[in-house]
Amino acid sequence: MIYTDKTKKAMKLCFEAHKDQLDKSGMPYVFHPFHVAEQMTDEVTTIVALLHDVVEDTDYKLDDIAAMGFGQDVVDALALMTHDKNVPYLDYVAKIKDNPIAKAVKLADLAHNSDLTRLDVIDEKTRKRLEKYKTAIALLESN
Repeated sequence: MIYTDKTKKAMKLCFEAHKDQLDKSGMPYVFHPFHVAEQMTDEVTTIVALLHDVVEDTDYKLDDIAAMGFGQDVVDALALMTHDKNVPYLDYVAKIKDNPIAKAVKLADLAHNSDLTRLDVIDEKTRKRLEKYKTAIALLESN
């Protein structure tokens, strides 16, 4: 993890936002964004990794994050990473591809979400989700 004043602020926000959430295996959800952040190599991508699900999965809004002083590059990347359920998944992923910050975080997010060892049950729904992630990774990695 990269520790700066801003990344520590993002860590605290991430924990506060996700502290009562569990993942599909019943583990504290906050471990997921922390793991994704561990894969990052600079301050901005680390912050985006920590906050990548905050707007989508909690009551926080992009305006809240902007008001906290994280910077426009962080807010722009988070806006791209926040999936509007009315937008087809691969259209959402295609927009991420053009932002290097969001792209780096999304690739790490997809890799972690594709880690079968995190899951207690691998059913047909899981297999379909993993195929969707595999397609998304290929899209992000294509020229």
